[in-house]
Amino acid sequence: MTQPIAAKPLPSMEALPTMHDLPSDDPLEPGLPDEFHGLQPQLLAETLSLTTYSASEIFCAFDLNLYYDPNNTGWYKRPDWFLVVGVSRLYQGKTTRSSYVTWDEQVNPVIVIEFLSPGTESEDLGPFASKPQAPATPGKPPSKFTVYEQILKIPNYLVFNEPDRRLRYFRLVDGHYEEQAIAPQNLLIWIPEIQLGLGLWQGTFRGIPQPWLRWCDADGNWLLTEAETERLAKEQERQAKQQAERREQQERLAKEQERQAKEQAQQAQARLEAYLRSQGIDPDHLPE
Repeated sequence: MTQPIAAKPLPSMEALPTMHDLPSDDPLEPGLPDEFHGLQPQLLAETLSLTTYSASEIFCAFDLNLYYDPNNTGWYKRPDWFLVVGVSRLYQGKTTRSSYVTWDEQVNPVIVIEFLSPGTESEDLGPFASKPQAPATPGKPPSKFTVYEQILKIPNYLVFNEPDRRLRYFRLVDGHYEEQAIAPQNLLIWIPEIQLGLGLWQGTFRGIPQPWLRWCDADGNWLLTEAETERLAKEQERQAKQQAERREQQERLAKEQERQAKEQAQQAQARLEAYLRSQGIDPDHLPE
């Protein structure tokens, strides 16, 4: 178990920097470590569909600086993906964000997801790593795990190792993270704060077939991206058109069969009348 961080008196809000003072540009972190780190967050964002919050009350981001300590305003972490609910989609309702400054926003993320990279295990997993790192040196920034657990107190923290498809879920319980059991044959968890599930979906995204983290509903149905919704609507429209065409064809066939039956009946009646006349019988004056 990690040691709690001692609380310090906070500076006044007027003295603290805001997002405009704390951007995400960092020459020491030039880019994403691999393609997965760029694609997976896109799928998470595209399939995120909350029923308890409107789109204007949701902010999610990846590879964006998350400033967390008003006593050390230059300290930040850069989550691979995080979600905040109950906050304006735009900064102060006006502009897109260049970073997320927790003391300025007054709302912390409800979930953070990290994708393990070579060398980040101890930073991401803290005491749950195979080789936990030493406690942070006084005056130095703590690890991501410590920040998420003890400073921001994020209720849901997930770590995914893409090479071996291992998903780990940490839930904040009494101020500390407890790892939650996940059935290996069904990598699916439920996030109560947002009423959504998250699981491992085997499919193709951006032309790449492999397992991906993806949101689902309470019944385990995968939530669709906008492109998938459009394709589904077009497919349903195509099927409806085909069904309408089949109905029309069946109606035409039924009318043709009715016409032919009527024509055959008329021909049979004409033959019968011709026969009766050949026998000297007037078909129009048959005895009753």
